[in-house]
Amino acid sequence: MKIVSYNLNGIRARLPRLIEYLTEQQPDVVCLQEIKCDDDSVPAADIAAAGYHGIWHGQKGFNGVGILTREGQPQLRRIGLPGDPDDSHSRYIEAEVAGVVVGSIYLPNGNPVGTEKFSYKLAWMDRLRAHALELLAIERPVVLAGDWNVIPTDSHDDVFSVRAMAHDALMQPESRAAFRRILNQGWTDAIRARYPEGAVYTFWDYQAGAWQRDAGFRIDHLLLSPHAADRLLDAGVDKDYRGREKASDHAPTWVELEGD
Repeated sequence: MKIVSYNLNGIRARLPRLIEYLTEQQPDVVCLQEIKCDDDSVPAADIAAAGYHGIWHGQKGFNGVGILTREGQPQLRRIGLPGDPDDSHSRYIEAEVAGVVVGSIYLPNGNPVGTEKFSYKLAWMDRLRAHALELLAIERPVVLAGDWNVIPTDSHDDVFSVRAMAHDALMQPESRAAFRRILNQGWTDAIRARYPEGAVYTFWDYQAGAWQRDAGFRIDHLLLSPHAADRLLDAGVDKDYRGREKASDHAPTWVELEGD
């Protein structure tokens, strides 16, 4: 089972790239982020024509997440994180697919640091941590896949330039500590399990020739519960899709698990 995290940066703007990816790679599950439209505006017919079923938690112009499956309809488990019934952001959707629980995450960016946006990011991560612990308690294969908006370390393996990103919310000690608190519950970072060393980037900004200079960083993560980690076969980044015409600034990032 190949499970992909793909921040599209607008599903309608990137629809040709999404259909191209689905057709060429035929992944089993795709967790989408930043679809940037409400549910009624999702190009569901085009996606169905490519052979995929989908569920959505959209939001007009901003945020928005979804889960696509190639075999059978994903069974919706949850829309939104528990803990704040007034949260209006569409950032989390969870489904069961062939016995695996999959969560698609678009974690808040948090910039500028020192504002309510950064506070919201940290509070959202606290809510995610509480829910992640509940998911571990079910003792089943679980994959939390998405744009986590956290660069885990200062290593060149995770970021092209510490200096360039030093004041960004993605690299603040509080953001990283919140991410580690989730990891330390017992989750496995699929990419680092497969590639303990070496630069593995998932995002390249549109500005300043970042793609051409390979000035990227790693913010798209797939965390595996122990039962999922036991089935880990491979993980990686389909980097070349970032270089295609009118591509998203994220590359599809994936894990392959043993089983259907």
